Amino acid sequence: MFTPALSNRINALSESETLAMTRRSRELELQGMDVINLSIGQPDFDTPDFIKEAAVEGMQQGYTSYPPVSGYLDLRKAICAKYKRDNGLDYQPDQIVVSTGAKQSLANAILSLVNPGDEVIVPAPYWVSYKEMIKLAEGQAVYIQGKLENDFKVTPAQVEAAITSRSRLFIFSSPCNPTGSVYTREELHDLARVFESKKDLFIISDEIYELINFDGRHESIAQFDFIKDRVININGLSKGFAMTGWRLGYMAAHKEIAKACDKFQGQITSGANSIAQRAAIKALEVDPAQCADVLNMREEFKARRELLLELLEEVPGLITYMPQGAFYLFPNVTYYYGKQSEDCRIENANDLCMYLLDKAQVALVPGDAFGCPTCIRLSYATSREKIREAVRRIKEALARLQ
Repeated sequence: MFTPALSNRINALSESETLAMTRRSRELELQGMDVINLSIGQPDFDTPDFIKEAAVEGMQQGYTSYPPVSGYLDLRKAICAKYKRDNGLDYQPDQIVVSTGAKQSLANAILSLVNPGDEVIVPAPYWVSYKEMIKLAEGQAVYIQGKLENDFKVTPAQVEAAITSRSRLFIFSSPCNPTGSVYTREELHDLARVFESKKDLFIISDEIYELINFDGRHESIAQFDFIKDRVININGLSKGFAMTGWRLGYMAAHKEIAKACDKFQGQITSGANSIAQRAAIKALEVDPAQCADVLNMREEFKARRELLLELLEEVPGLITYMPQGAFYLFPNVTYYYGKQSEDCRIENANDLCMYLLDKAQVALVPGDAFGCPTCIRLSYATSREKIREAVRRIKEALARLQ
């Protein structure tokens, strides 16, 4: 049988664990199993009608040709206005690049800044694709472990200790995937002071969960003028407006970085979907603090968070905390390591997730995927009914481990 020889680059790349668990759960569903998927970061809400209507209007107006690589000018202006309104940040349209999802925006920035051998500092737990994008850029990831007792957030002292002469990039998310942790203004200021004198070190601030923040105003590290030119701010519409399938993300950065990302994207995908861009303008023109769709969705996620924490209190051995944003919980599950059932022994988080998928038909993601092997990630971006049933199944399955 012919087996094609693939590149070292693709062979070194790992499959996204979140997408892998989603794929496995779909395979089981096709076999007739009733699987509850708590593995994927996808709101179970529909895109608001006013955004859909803007997409239809865009089609009727003839926006069906190739758009500019960086996005339509009026969309980039709308993004600049959003940053000014919501974040107090001043950007010009030539500092904005619109991409096919925030994931592409991240890849554009990493591949435009990192040379082979450059070090990229990554607080752990981290989103699964950061480390793989760093691999593609032939960079060297340097991980800093956040502690549960500090809501998994890293300290300025930890960051300072990780910086070397080869450090090129620091990348983090707030609100964080997978922990839901949110950095305060004071915490971001203290981190910014660490970066202030490191003139060759850039910061990628992944703010895709900005609108799912339960405890106060979203804060961006780009607000500090003394490092703003070195901050690449990543955002998008997938989470806050339930637009995952529209694939529309964007970045705001120094003009030369934006120009480089435009150049790179022009050789990979060119411009993002034209209809999604027209819909995005309408979404961004709305003040999220006054938008019922956004506010109602956030309140529902908050209620689900509280329900999930309440239910998990009845599951022995799990160590939880209160996430301030996003829609994930990342409990410590080491209590179950070394335990076994009749046909299964749990040695790590991956074993535990596969056990729960097999025995309870609940799909979760092991913490190893996020750089934290002591935990698992649960997404509560699903209905309260499914959350209750999922925890019931999890509790019953875990009770069979001795």
